[in-house]
Amino acid sequence: MMKKLAYIFICVFLCSCQFFDIEQKKNTKEKPIASVYSSRLYKKDIASLIPKGSKGNDSILIVKSIIANWAVQQLFKRKAEENLSTGDNAKYRKLVQDYKQSLLVNSYKERLIKQQLDTLVTETEIEAYYKINRKNFRLNEELIKIKYLHFGNDFLEQKKIIRLFKSTKYEDLVTLENQELNFKALNLNDSTWIKVKDVLLKIPKFRENPKEFLLKKSKFIQKKDSLGLYLVAVKNVLKRNDIAPLNYISPTIKQMILHKRRLGLIREIEKTLVNDAIQNKNFKEY
Repeated sequence: MMKKLAYIFICVFLCSCQFFDIEQKKNTKEKPIASVYSSRLYKKDIASLIPKGSKGNDSILIVKSIIANWAVQQLFKRKAEENLSTGDNAKYRKLVQDYKQSLLVNSYKERLIKQQLDTLVTETEIEAYYKINRKNFRLNEELIKIKYLHFGNDFLEQKKIIRLFKSTKYEDLVTLENQELNFKALNLNDSTWIKVKDVLLKIPKFRENPKEFLLKKSKFIQKKDSLGLYLVAVKNVLKRNDIAPLNYISPTIKQMILHKRRLGLIREIEKTLVNDAIQNKNFKEY
């Protein structure tokens, strides 16, 4: 582990060294703001590191800190070059070269993927994927369809609110939603699956009971404590290892489809690249 960290540490130094060596050649006419042995640091090298709006003493302190950090890095790099063996230096240069190549290749791949990947996933595709693979989508936590409401003990129209909550009429639910600001917690959409742990965060009173208390259908549950009144109705329940419902797992399936497309596109790009190189006699096997 320590050896790997040392490799990474030296790689960073060598990358930084190469960067500043290149930059100093570009800036031979510009006066440096600092130097360590043959390395030079110029204003344009640190321009992007200074926060916008920095003025006066703050700006001076920031620049001094950047210069100090750069100097330390250069000095470490110098000592590393002096104290490492020729074999180690060659090894680190190879690591830097491989890292640079990997960055270039991955950057180019990402650009091609961004240009060519079809990111439109239809509901039909999601449903078809779910139908084939539904047994693989097992829940690792409990879900419930629930509506709940929590209001303080000083609420004046408690009986009216309880009646509206029990009602299945759309207009009664709208009436409750219009009073949302008067409630401490509210969820009247019992057509959406919610994680049980999220419900317990909203209704702390139910944390006193075993979790199984919520894991059964119930038309109406009422509880009271010093903080107020809690109204709950559990419409449906799914437990661990049950098959996840489509509308809950749909975003995950979309990402899986896109990932599959991405892999397929990468393979096609690689295939085209190799075929073109062979056709143009730029790739030969001996």
